[in-house]
Formats: sequence, C-alpha cells, structure tokens
Amino acid sequence: MSDASFPRIVRNVVSGLHTVDVSPKEVPSDTVNGRDHVVRVAIGADHGGFEAKEILKEYLIKLGYRVYDVGTFSKESVDYPDFAVKVAQKVVSGECERGIMIDGAGIGSCMVCNKVRGIRAALCYDRKTIINSREHNNANVLTLGGPLHPPEELCELVKLWLETRFAGGRHWIRINKMMAVERRNG
Repeated sequence: MSDASFPRIVRNVVSGLHTVDVSPKEVPSDTVNGRDHVVRVAIGADHGGFEAKEILKEYLIKLGYRVYDVGTFSKESVDYPDFAVKVAQKVVSGECERGIMIDGAGIGSCMVCNKVRGIRAALCYDRKTIINSREHNNANVLTLGGPLHPPEELCELVKLWLETRFAGGRHWIRINKMMAVERRNG
C-alpha cells in the first residue's frame, strides 16, 4: 500500500463509506488467493477496531477479495462478542472461506469466535504467529488488536494470513484431535 492511498482511506473512513461487497465479475482473478480457494472474507470489528476494519476492508477489495462487512459501522461503543459471532457464523456457514475480527487487543474476539463450533480462530500479532496459525493450525478466523499495529502492518499481516497455506501432513493429526475435543465437549 502506498503512502498516497492513506489520505483516500482516511477520507473514506471519516465519511463512513460502507462498500461491503464486490460482485464476482469485478474480482480480478490474478489478485485473489486461488491456491486455497479464498475469495470471500468476512470482516468485523468493535468500536476499538473500527478504523482498522475500514482500512483492511478497502485494502482487501483492492486485492480482489469479496468482502462481507458484518459491522460495526461507526466508532460508537458496541460489544465485540456481537460482531465476533457474526464473523464466525459467516465462516462456518460456508458463506465465507475465512474471517477477520478486530477489536482493541484481539483477545476477547478470539475467545468468542472459538466458542462457535467449527471455528479455529487465532490471535496473531506478527509474521511468525500469522504463518504458524495457517501452516500448523489451519486457522479459519484471524483476530487482531487493531490499535496495536500501524495500518501498513495490519495490511501486510492480513495479506500474509490469507495467502499462507495449511501445511497438512503431520498437522492433520493435531487438527483432528483439536476438532474431536470440540465434538466431545460441544
């Protein structure tokens, strides 16, 4: 993302731009992660993550992803569980391949998302945790602390997360055990 795009992003955030969807014919096939068939991404935030969500939403649309914004749509105080559940539901329903939830620290949203059967949410904060969450844990929801990262770092982390493939192999055994715990205790 160039420095020249930040004024436009800020204007859109301030004006409350709510473009939440891109039709399939508008999605450039060479920019979307086709390796894992990730095209549709659910994104949500509470008031603490609102600005970061707006920046990431525009960035993802620019990359060619189809973005489903579940809110919030302002900086007015809201409860993160309401939006974390919406993101998780978009993923487990199959409406979206992946989900991203942003709040002040990412911790609470991660806890909430992981209460939804079928979700493997990961709170990530750097490149190493991003890669590990996908390669080893096959995370399908990413939670972030929006205010903890500058916009360009958030964009870099999200792009890396969406493009990192699950390694499979020995990790399948662990994923299956993880999901068995959920089935037994769900």
